[in-house]
Amino acid sequence: MDDSELTDVLEDAGLSPYQAEAYVALLGLGTASATDIADSCDVPDPRIYDVLRDLETKGYIETFQQDSLTARARNPDVVLEDLRSRSSKYLDAAETIEERWNQPEISEHEVSIVKRFETVVSRARELIEAAENQIQVGVDPEQFYALREELIAAHDRGVNIKLSICTSPGEDVPPLSDIEGTCTEARNRNIPAPFFVLVDRTWTCFAPHHDSVNEYGVLVKDRTHTYVFHWFFLTCLWEIWDTLYTERTPETPTTYVDLRHAVRDIEPLLNEDAIIEAVVEGYETETKESVELTGRITAVDYTGSSIGRTDPVPLAQMAGRISATLVTDNGTYEVGGWGAVIEEIEATEITITDVTYE
Repeated sequence: MDDSELTDVLEDAGLSPYQAEAYVALLGLGTASATDIADSCDVPDPRIYDVLRDLETKGYIETFQQDSLTARARNPDVVLEDLRSRSSKYLDAAETIEERWNQPEISEHEVSIVKRFETVVSRARELIEAAENQIQVGVDPEQFYALREELIAAHDRGVNIKLSICTSPGEDVPPLSDIEGTCTEARNRNIPAPFFVLVDRTWTCFAPHHDSVNEYGVLVKDRTHTYVFHWFFLTCLWEIWDTLYTERTPETPTTYVDLRHAVRDIEPLLNEDAIIEAVVEGYETETKESVELTGRITAVDYTGSSIGRTDPVPLAQMAGRISATLVTDNGTYEVGGWGAVIEEIEATEITITDVTYE
Protein backbone atom coordinates (compact mmCIF):
# COMPACT_ATOMS: atom_id res chain seq x y z
CA MET A 1 0.00 0.00 0.00
CA ASP A 2 1.52 3.35 -1.04
CA ASP A 3 1.25 6.71 0.75
CA SER A 4 -1.77 7.86 -1.24
CA GLU A 5 -3.78 4.72 -0.50
CA LEU A 6 -2.80 4.79 3.18
CA THR A 7 -3.83 8.44 3.42
CA ASP A 8 -7.23 7.66 1.86
CA VAL A 9 -7.85 4.83 4.31
CA LEU A 10 -6.97 7.04 7.28
CA GLU A 11 -9.41 9.65 6.01
CA ASP A 12 -12.09 6.94 5.81
CA ALA A 13 -11.22 6.08 9.40
CA GLY A 14 -12.02 9.63 10.56
CA LEU A 15 -8.92 11.74 10.05
CA SER A 16 -9.07 14.97 8.09
CA PRO A 17 -7.01 15.12 4.87
CA TYR A 18 -4.34 17.25 6.60
CA GLN A 19 -4.26 14.96 9.65
CA ALA A 20 -3.89 11.85 7.49
CA GLU A 21 -1.09 13.40 5.40
CA ALA A 22 0.81 14.59 8.49
CA TYR A 23 0.49 11.20 10.21
CA VAL A 24 1.71 9.27 7.17
CA ALA A 25 4.66 11.67 6.83
CA LEU A 26 5.53 11.27 10.52
CA LEU A 27 5.48 7.46 10.23
CA GLY A 28 8.24 7.75 7.65
CA LEU A 29 10.24 10.31 9.62
CA GLY A 30 10.05 8.64 13.02
CA THR A 31 10.73 11.75 15.14
CA ALA A 32 10.63 15.16 13.48
CA SER A 33 10.02 18.84 14.10
CA ALA A 34 6.75 20.42 13.03
CA THR A 35 8.57 22.26 10.24
CA ASP A 36 10.11 19.07 8.87
CA ILE A 37 6.73 17.34 8.93
CA ALA A 38 5.14 20.21 7.01
CA ASP A 39 7.95 20.06 4.45
CA SER A 40 7.29 16.34 3.95
CA CYS A 41 3.60 16.67 3.16
CA ASP A 42 1.07 19.15 1.77
CA VAL A 43 -0.01 20.64 5.10
CA PRO A 44 0.59 24.43 5.08
CA ASP A 45 3.10 25.69 7.66
CA PRO A 46 0.53 27.82 9.55
CA ARG A 47 -1.76 24.78 9.96
CA ILE A 48 0.76 22.12 10.97
CA TYR A 49 0.73 22.96 14.69
CA ASP A 50 -3.05 22.64 14.98
CA VAL A 51 -2.97 19.44 12.94
CA LEU A 52 -0.35 17.88 15.21
CA ARG A 53 -2.23 18.85 18.35
CA ASP A 54 -5.42 17.30 16.93
CA LEU A 55 -3.52 14.08 16.14
CA GLU A 56 -2.15 14.06 19.68
CA THR A 57 -5.67 14.48 21.09
CA LYS A 58 -6.81 11.50 19.02
CA GLY A 59 -3.94 9.43 20.44
CA TYR A 60 -2.04 8.98 17.16
CA ILE A 61 1.11 10.92 18.12
CA GLU A 62 2.81 12.66 21.00
CA THR A 63 4.48 16.06 20.91
CA PHE A 64 7.27 17.53 22.99
CA GLN A 65 9.62 20.49 23.00
CA GLN A 66 13.13 19.87 21.65
CA ASP A 67 14.36 23.30 20.45
CA SER A 68 11.00 23.50 18.64
CA LEU A 69 7.72 21.57 18.69
CA THR A 70 8.64 17.99 17.83
CA ALA A 71 6.41 14.96 17.30
CA ARG A 72 6.62 11.20 16.92
CA ALA A 73 4.06 8.47 16.33
CA ARG A 74 2.74 6.80 19.48
CA ASN A 75 2.70 3.04 19.81
CA PRO A 76 -0.02 2.29 17.25
CA ASP A 77 -1.98 -0.28 19.30
CA VAL A 78 -5.05 1.99 19.57
CA VAL A 79 -4.94 2.85 15.87
CA LEU A 80 -4.51 -0.78 14.90
CA GLU A 81 -7.42 -1.97 17.02
CA ASP A 82 -9.73 0.57 15.37
CA LEU A 83 -8.62 -0.20 11.84
CA ARG A 84 -8.71 -3.96 12.24
CA SER A 85 -12.33 -3.75 13.35
CA ARG A 86 -13.26 -2.39 9.91
CA SER A 87 -12.88 -3.95 6.48
CA SER A 88 -10.01 -5.95 5.01
CA LYS A 89 -8.82 -2.70 3.42
CA TYR A 90 -8.34 -1.23 6.88
CA LEU A 91 -6.48 -4.38 7.91
CA ASP A 92 -3.97 -3.75 5.11
CA ALA A 93 -3.56 -0.16 6.33
CA ALA A 94 -3.02 -1.32 9.94
CA GLU A 95 -0.26 -3.69 8.89
CA THR A 96 1.40 -0.94 6.86
CA ILE A 97 1.28 1.46 9.81
CA GLU A 98 2.77 -1.15 12.12
CA GLU A 99 5.57 -1.84 9.66
CA ARG A 100 6.37 1.82 9.12
CA TRP A 101 6.23 2.64 12.81
CA ASN A 102 9.02 0.12 13.38
CA GLN A 103 11.06 1.22 10.38
CA PRO A 104 12.53 4.63 11.34
CA GLU A 105 15.91 4.13 12.93
CA ILE A 106 16.48 5.86 16.22
CA SER A 107 19.26 8.37 15.91
CA GLU A 108 22.62 7.41 17.40
CA HIS A 109 22.28 10.05 20.12
CA GLU A 110 18.87 11.08 21.40
CA VAL A 111 17.62 13.08 24.36
CA SER A 112 13.88 13.69 24.52
CA ILE A 113 11.55 15.36 27.00
CA VAL A 114 8.03 13.90 27.07
CA LYS A 115 4.96 15.18 28.86
CA ARG A 116 3.33 11.99 30.05
CA PHE A 117 4.68 9.57 32.62
CA GLU A 118 2.89 6.77 30.75
CA THR A 119 5.17 7.42 27.77
CA VAL A 120 8.25 6.86 29.96
CA VAL A 121 6.86 3.60 31.37
CA SER A 122 5.89 2.37 27.91
CA ARG A 123 9.36 3.06 26.55
CA ALA A 124 10.94 1.40 29.59
CA ARG A 125 8.93 -1.76 28.92
CA GLU A 126 10.09 -1.84 25.30
CA LEU A 127 13.74 -1.38 26.29
CA ILE A 128 13.56 -4.06 28.99
CA GLU A 129 12.05 -6.43 26.43
CA ALA A 130 15.05 -5.80 24.15
CA ALA A 131 17.76 -5.81 26.87
CA GLU A 132 20.73 -8.09 26.22
CA ASN A 133 23.17 -7.61 29.08
CA GLN A 134 22.22 -5.50 32.10
CA ILE A 135 19.41 -3.42 33.57
CA GLN A 136 19.31 -1.05 36.53
CA VAL A 137 15.86 -0.20 37.88
CA GLY A 138 14.59 2.24 40.51
CA VAL A 139 10.82 2.03 41.10
CA ASP A 140 8.15 2.25 43.76
CA PRO A 141 6.06 -0.89 44.44
CA GLU A 142 3.29 0.10 42.01
CA GLN A 143 5.81 0.78 39.24
CA PHE A 144 7.55 -2.51 40.02
CA TYR A 145 4.37 -4.41 39.25
CA ALA A 146 3.90 -2.38 36.06
CA LEU A 147 7.29 -3.65 34.82
CA ARG A 148 7.27 -7.07 36.50
CA GLU A 149 6.37 -9.23 33.49
CA GLU A 150 9.06 -7.60 31.32
CA LEU A 151 11.63 -7.99 34.12
CA ILE A 152 10.80 -11.69 34.50
CA ALA A 153 11.27 -12.24 30.76
CA ALA A 154 14.60 -10.36 30.77
CA HIS A 155 15.80 -12.29 33.82
CA ASP A 156 14.90 -15.56 32.10
CA ARG A 157 17.08 -14.47 29.14
CA GLY A 158 20.07 -14.17 31.49
CA VAL A 159 20.11 -10.36 31.78
CA ASN A 160 21.76 -9.08 34.97
CA ILE A 161 19.17 -6.93 36.78
CA LYS A 162 19.74 -4.67 39.78
CA LEU A 163 16.39 -3.63 41.28
CA SER A 164 16.01 -0.81 43.80
CA ILE A 165 12.51 -0.65 45.27
CA CYS A 166 11.90 2.81 46.72
CA THR A 167 9.19 3.04 49.36
CA SER A 168 7.53 5.89 51.21
CA PRO A 169 7.55 5.90 55.04
CA GLY A 170 5.25 3.14 56.24
CA GLU A 171 4.90 1.58 52.79
CA ASP A 172 5.56 -2.14 52.49
CA VAL A 173 7.91 -3.63 49.91
CA PRO A 174 6.52 -6.34 47.64
CA PRO A 175 6.82 -9.87 49.09
CA LEU A 176 9.99 -11.78 48.23
CA SER A 177 7.90 -14.31 46.31
CA ASP A 178 7.01 -11.52 43.86
CA ILE A 179 10.58 -10.22 43.65
CA GLU A 180 12.23 -13.59 43.07
CA GLY A 181 12.69 -14.24 39.37
CA THR A 182 12.58 -10.55 38.42
CA CYS A 183 16.17 -9.60 39.25
CA THR A 184 19.67 -10.70 40.14
CA GLU A 185 19.66 -8.57 43.29
CA ALA A 186 17.13 -6.25 44.92
CA ARG A 187 17.57 -3.53 47.53
CA ASN A 188 15.16 -1.27 49.40
CA ARG A 189 15.55 2.50 49.60
CA ASN A 190 13.02 3.66 52.20
CA ILE A 191 12.76 7.15 50.69
CA PRO A 192 10.69 8.04 47.58
CA ALA A 193 12.79 8.41 44.45
CA PRO A 194 12.37 9.10 40.72
CA PHE A 195 11.33 6.42 38.27
CA PHE A 196 14.54 5.09 36.76
CA VAL A 197 15.41 2.42 34.19
CA LEU A 198 18.86 2.08 32.59
CA VAL A 199 19.38 -0.57 29.90
CA ASP A 200 22.60 -1.96 28.41
CA ARG A 201 24.66 1.16 29.24
CA THR A 202 22.86 2.96 26.41
CA TRP A 203 19.29 3.94 27.29
CA THR A 204 17.88 5.75 30.34
CA CYS A 205 14.21 6.37 31.19
CA PHE A 206 13.76 8.90 34.01
CA ALA A 207 10.80 10.70 35.56
CA PRO A 208 10.37 12.63 38.84
CA HIS A 209 8.67 10.78 41.70
CA HIS A 210 4.91 11.06 42.01
CA ASP A 211 5.03 13.93 44.56
CA SER A 212 6.86 16.20 42.12
CA VAL A 213 5.07 19.39 41.06
CA ASN A 214 5.84 18.85 37.36
CA GLU A 215 5.00 15.77 35.33
CA TYR A 216 7.53 15.04 32.62
CA GLY A 217 9.93 12.36 31.55
CA VAL A 218 13.43 12.17 30.08
CA LEU A 219 14.41 9.54 27.52
CA VAL A 220 18.14 9.37 26.83
CA LYS A 221 20.00 7.30 24.27
CA ASP A 222 23.63 8.32 24.76
CA ARG A 223 26.40 6.40 26.53
CA THR A 224 27.96 9.52 28.04
CA HIS A 225 24.74 10.86 29.57
CA THR A 226 23.71 7.37 30.63
CA TYR A 227 27.00 7.02 32.51
CA VAL A 228 25.99 10.02 34.64
CA PHE A 229 22.63 8.37 35.36
CA HIS A 230 24.51 5.16 36.24
CA TRP A 231 26.35 6.99 39.01
CA PHE A 232 23.05 8.45 40.24
CA PHE A 233 21.77 4.89 40.54
CA LEU A 234 24.89 3.64 42.36
CA THR A 235 25.13 6.49 44.85
CA CYS A 236 21.46 7.30 45.47
CA LEU A 237 19.52 4.11 44.81
CA TRP A 238 21.96 1.26 45.46
CA GLU A 239 25.22 1.45 47.34
CA ILE A 240 24.09 2.28 50.89
CA TRP A 241 20.74 0.45 50.97
CA ASP A 242 19.94 -2.92 52.51
CA THR A 243 19.71 -6.02 50.34
CA LEU A 244 16.24 -7.52 50.05
CA TYR A 245 17.08 -10.42 47.78
CA THR A 246 20.09 -11.84 45.95
CA GLU A 247 20.75 -14.85 43.77
CA ARG A 248 24.40 -14.97 44.83
CA THR A 249 25.40 -17.98 46.93
CA PRO A 250 28.81 -19.33 47.99
CA GLU A 251 28.32 -22.18 45.52
CA THR A 252 27.60 -20.10 42.40
CA PRO A 253 30.23 -18.25 40.32
CA THR A 254 30.25 -14.55 41.16
CA THR A 255 29.29 -12.39 38.20
CA TYR A 256 29.78 -8.62 37.99
CA VAL A 257 28.54 -6.17 35.38
CA ASP A 258 30.50 -3.28 36.91
CA LEU A 259 34.29 -3.60 37.06
CA ARG A 260 34.40 -1.39 40.15
CA HIS A 261 32.41 -3.85 42.23
CA ALA A 262 34.59 -6.68 40.90
CA VAL A 263 37.84 -4.89 41.76
CA ARG A 264 36.60 -4.04 45.24
CA ASP A 265 36.13 -7.77 45.94
CA ILE A 266 39.20 -8.97 44.01
CA GLU A 267 41.82 -6.64 45.48
CA PRO A 268 41.79 -8.19 48.99
CA LEU A 269 42.11 -11.66 47.44
CA LEU A 270 45.13 -10.60 45.39
CA ASN A 271 46.69 -9.14 48.53
CA GLU A 272 46.44 -12.65 50.00
CA ASP A 273 48.20 -14.14 46.91
CA ALA A 274 45.03 -15.78 45.61
CA ILE A 275 44.86 -17.30 42.14
CA ILE A 276 41.73 -15.86 40.54
CA GLU A 277 40.31 -17.53 37.44
CA ALA A 278 37.84 -15.42 35.48
CA VAL A 279 35.85 -15.08 32.27
CA VAL A 280 35.56 -11.55 30.87
CA GLU A 281 32.96 -10.62 28.28
CA GLY A 282 33.03 -7.26 26.55
CA TYR A 283 34.33 -5.35 23.54
CA GLU A 284 37.67 -4.47 22.05
CA THR A 285 37.93 -0.72 22.54
CA GLU A 286 39.43 -0.12 19.09
CA THR A 287 37.27 -2.35 16.90
CA LYS A 288 34.12 -2.57 19.12
CA GLU A 289 34.05 -6.29 18.34
CA SER A 290 32.67 -8.50 21.09
CA VAL A 291 35.11 -10.79 22.90
CA GLU A 292 35.09 -13.47 25.58
CA LEU A 293 38.40 -14.07 27.36
CA THR A 294 39.31 -16.72 29.91
CA GLY A 295 42.33 -16.39 32.15
CA ARG A 296 43.78 -15.26 35.50
CA ILE A 297 43.33 -11.82 37.02
CA THR A 298 46.78 -10.97 38.32
CA ALA A 299 46.49 -7.29 39.24
CA VAL A 300 44.06 -4.39 39.60
CA ASP A 301 44.63 -0.66 39.50
CA TYR A 302 42.50 2.44 39.99
CA THR A 303 43.06 6.16 40.36
CA GLY A 304 42.31 6.23 44.08
CA SER A 305 44.48 3.24 44.94
CA SER A 306 47.14 5.50 46.47
CA ILE A 307 44.67 6.76 49.08
CA GLY A 308 44.68 5.02 52.46
CA ARG A 309 42.99 1.61 52.34
CA THR A 310 39.71 0.85 54.09
CA ASP A 311 37.65 -2.32 53.90
CA PRO A 312 35.61 -2.22 51.82
CA VAL A 313 37.03 0.52 49.61
CA PRO A 314 34.41 3.31 49.22
CA LEU A 315 32.95 3.41 45.74
CA ALA A 316 33.84 7.10 45.41
CA GLN A 317 37.52 6.18 45.82
CA MET A 318 37.18 4.07 42.65
CA ALA A 319 35.38 6.71 40.57
CA GLY A 320 38.33 7.46 38.29
CA ARG A 321 40.14 5.19 35.86
CA ILE A 322 40.04 1.54 36.87
CA SER A 323 41.48 -1.60 35.29
CA ALA A 324 42.31 -5.25 35.82
CA THR A 325 45.08 -7.32 34.25
CA LEU A 326 43.92 -10.58 32.69
CA VAL A 327 46.52 -13.18 31.65
CA THR A 328 45.23 -15.66 29.07
CA ASP A 329 46.84 -18.39 26.98
CA ASN A 330 46.92 -15.93 24.05
CA GLY A 331 48.38 -12.95 25.86
CA THR A 332 47.87 -10.35 28.57
CA TYR A 333 45.03 -7.82 28.41
CA GLU A 334 44.24 -4.64 30.30
CA VAL A 335 40.52 -4.68 31.03
CA GLY A 336 38.64 -1.45 31.71
CA GLY A 337 35.13 -0.63 32.83
CA TRP A 338 32.29 1.35 31.32
CA GLY A 339 33.59 3.72 28.62
CA ALA A 340 37.13 2.30 28.64
CA VAL A 341 39.43 4.05 26.16
CA ILE A 342 43.01 3.40 27.30
CA GLU A 343 42.51 -0.30 28.04
CA GLU A 344 42.24 -2.93 25.32
CA ILE A 345 38.92 -4.35 26.55
CA GLU A 346 35.75 -2.74 27.88
CA ALA A 347 34.23 -5.35 30.18
CA THR A 348 30.47 -5.78 30.28
CA GLU A 349 30.54 -8.89 32.47
CA ILE A 350 33.21 -10.43 34.70
CA THR A 351 32.63 -13.90 36.14
CA ILE A 352 34.94 -15.24 38.83
CA THR A 353 34.99 -18.98 38.20
CA ASP A 354 37.53 -20.11 40.81
CA VAL A 355 39.66 -18.75 43.66
CA THR A 356 42.51 -20.86 45.03
CA TYR A 357 45.64 -20.29 47.09
CA GLU A 358 49.12 -21.59 46.39
